[in-house]
Amino acid sequence: MAALCTGSGRGISRAAVGVFSCRMSSAAALAPPPSVGRVPLTTEENLALRRRHLAPSQKIHYDDQEGGPLHLSRGEGAYLYDINNVRHLDCVNNVAHVGHCHPRIVAAATQQLSTLNTNSRYVHDNISRLAAALAATFPEPLSSVFFVNSGTEANDLAMRLVRNHTKRQPIYCVDGAYHGHSIATLSISPYSKYAVAESAPGAVKLMQPDVYRLGLTEAEATQMALRQYRDVLASKSDEPPAAYIVESIMCCGGQVQLPRGYLQGVYELTRAAGGLTIADEVQTGFGRTGDHYWAFEAHGVIPDIVTVGKPFGNGFPLAAVVTTSAVAESFRTSEYFNTFGGNTVACAVGLEVLQVIEEEALQANARAVGASVLELLRRVASRHPRVGDVRGRGLLVGVEFVRVGDRRDPDAQLAAFVMQRMRRAGVLVSTDGPHRNVIKIKPPLCFSQQDAETLAEAMDLALRSARQPK
Repeated sequence: MAALCTGSGRGISRAAVGVFSCRMSSAAALAPPPSVGRVPLTTEENLALRRRHLAPSQKIHYDDQEGGPLHLSRGEGAYLYDINNVRHLDCVNNVAHVGHCHPRIVAAATQQLSTLNTNSRYVHDNISRLAAALAATFPEPLSSVFFVNSGTEANDLAMRLVRNHTKRQPIYCVDGAYHGHSIATLSISPYSKYAVAESAPGAVKLMQPDVYRLGLTEAEATQMALRQYRDVLASKSDEPPAAYIVESIMCCGGQVQLPRGYLQGVYELTRAAGGLTIADEVQTGFGRTGDHYWAFEAHGVIPDIVTVGKPFGNGFPLAAVVTTSAVAESFRTSEYFNTFGGNTVACAVGLEVLQVIEEEALQANARAVGASVLELLRRVASRHPRVGDVRGRGLLVGVEFVRVGDRRDPDAQLAAFVMQRMRRAGVLVSTDGPHRNVIKIKPPLCFSQQDAETLAEAMDLALRSARQPK
C-alpha cells in the first residue's frame, strides 16, 4: 500500500493511520485531520482538547472567572468577536498594533507567502528594505539591525551582545521588570507572573522608581534611585555592569512611568562604569506613546541597544535588535543566524506595518485619543476613591486600585472584579503589576474617541457595582 509520506523512505501506510486513528482518545478525535473540512468546535470540545493536550501552565484569559474563557472567532480593528458574533472592545492587545486583521497586513503576508518564504541568508529586497526602514526611525548612531522572532529572543540576543562587547557578565535590571521567558531573560526579570525569577550569577536588581508607590515627587524618586545605584556600583566594584536594561515604560511592572531625569542619570552612571545601555521597547515602541515613536526619546537619551517586538508584525512573529555599528562589529566573530528571523514573509509584514503607522497617522491618533483616555479615566477616578492612580502616555495607560483608608494599599481583588465586570460590558482589559492591582490599557492604535468613551463608561459602571468594604 502506498505510503502517505515517502520523503524519508519510512512512510506511514494508510492501514497504520487507520489503526492509529482508532487508538486516538475520544477528545483528540474531535479534531478533524487537515484534509477534512473543519467543523468549528464547541467551547466544551475545545477546552477538552486543551486539557488533554496542552500543558496546564498555558493559561487562558478569564478561565477562573464568571462566564468562563472567551472563545473567539475573528478580529477587526479594535474589536474581537466571539463564536456568537458578540463584539468586544479590545483594550489590552498591544500585538495587533495597527488593528486586528488589517487588510493591508493580511494582503502583504498573503502575497509574499504565495511567492517566496525563506531565510535571511539569501539576498532579498524585503530584509534589506526593512532593516533600512527600521533604522531610519532611530537617532544616530543606532543603525545596525538583527531580526528575530520575539521580544524574548531580542532581549536574549541583546544580553549576548553586551557581554561580548564589554567582556563582562553582570547585567543590572529593575525590580518589577519583565524581559522574556528564556533562561537568560528570566534572570533579569524580577516580575513573577510568568515564572520564579532565576537569580542567576551576574544579574543585579535595582529599585523600581515608582513615583506613586514611593509617595514621592519625580525629582525625589529620581534622586533616591540614583543614590541607590551609586551605592550598588560602589559595593560591587568587582562586578561592574556589562549593561543596564529597563523598559522605557515598565509595562508588566504596573505601567510605571519612569520619572524625569531618571533615565539620563542611570545611563550616565552605567557608561561611567564602562557598561552599555539597553532600552526594552518591545511593548512601548512604534508610536504607542503618541509624542514619540520610541518611548525612550521622551527622556532625552540614546541607548546603545534597543529591542523591539510584539507590535512590529501586528501579530506575525517579528522582532529586532537595533544597535550601534561598534557593538555590531564587535560581534562579527560570532556568526548570528536565526532560521525564521528576517524571513521574507515577516519582513513583508514589517514593511507594511511601518507604512500603515505613517500613512494612517496612528502615532498622532495615539497622542490625541490617549490624552482623552487619561482625561476620561481621571474623571472616573474622581468619583471613586478606590482608584489610587491613573497614569500613562499615549495609548499606554494604567489604573491602580487601592483600599479605602490607605491610598497605597494594593487592592488586587477590586482590580480583578473590575476586569470581570468590564468584560460583561463588552470591554476587555487585564490586570498587571507586582501586586496585580493595576488595570493595563494598551489597545490597537486605531482606537477611536468613541472607543475611549466606551472604555471609561465600562470602568465607571464596574466600579459603581463594586461592593464597598465594611
